[in-house]
Amino acid sequence: MLKNQKNEEVINIQIDNTEIAYDENFLIPPKFDFVFKHIFGDVKHKRALISFLNSVLEIPKEDLEGLEILNPELTKSFKEDKKGILDVRVRTKDKKEIDIEVQILQSSFMPERTLFYWGKMFTQQIEAGQDYTKLNKCITINIVDFNVTPIKRLSSTYHIFEDETKFKLTDALEIHFLELKKLYDKEVPRDENDPLVMWMEFIDGNREVIDMLSKKNEDINYAYDILKIISKSKEARMAYESEMAALRDEKTRLIEAEEKGKNEGRIEGKREVAERMLKKGLNVQTVAELVDISIEEVEEIIKKLIQ
Repeated sequence: MLKNQKNEEVINIQIDNTEIAYDENFLIPPKFDFVFKHIFGDVKHKRALISFLNSVLEIPKEDLEGLEILNPELTKSFKEDKKGILDVRVRTKDKKEIDIEVQILQSSFMPERTLFYWGKMFTQQIEAGQDYTKLNKCITINIVDFNVTPIKRLSSTYHIFEDETKFKLTDALEIHFLELKKLYDKEVPRDENDPLVMWMEFIDGNREVIDMLSKKNEDINYAYDILKIISKSKEARMAYESEMAALRDEKTRLIEAEEKGKNEGRIEGKREVAERMLKKGLNVQTVAELVDISIEEVEEIIKKLIQ
């Protein structure tokens, strides 16, 4: 049984009876989806989820008390399982549906991605033959470890508005982006006492910051206790190392693809310059020297021009 500093019962959580490691200072950042899911997606820990949603959506906590977690299944182990759905999906007592997802690896298509998943969530509410009155508001909350928008705000919220009058067409759609990287941007204003800022800093995972937050916010202290238990699991640490390795590999592939694209672009650019020179009557030797390509490459370009 876990106790807090006041010797009060805080949490009773068991994770697969996995071996406890001994590095007490190590924390797995909650921005890793499997950790986020265990903290905010477990029916036993609704307190943390309710506090987080209250800070993002500004819905009174009492209105969130009756929320239902629609996908409460936790992975039986922390081992990597690409088939697992690690978002947190909830329904409030007034039938709003909310999907929370954490994304670490950068994607240029996050707006399109969230619209796609919002659309699935919205349309899955009714079956063939049912009328539109069965459709309830759907909200997506995207916690991303990269910048999605140029807006100098930690969080941003989106609806459907008419361009000139700003009339809201419907309240059925609501999309949030919480951009963790902007926590480190000094040009982005923030109120350190804002619960939303506190939760974003908790999810980002810096231990010193979380230590400080846990003394200011009781709900974060509660979530911190859960995080410390998860972080002691040898299996959870192995899953973390596996995800880190996968992230490094993916980032390396992206860098390599970018470099390949730049090289191909430079080569193509040289070919275009060589073509223009040849059309103006410059000889093969001169073109090769000026463009810095081989004579063989110039001859290949000539063959293509003749064809």
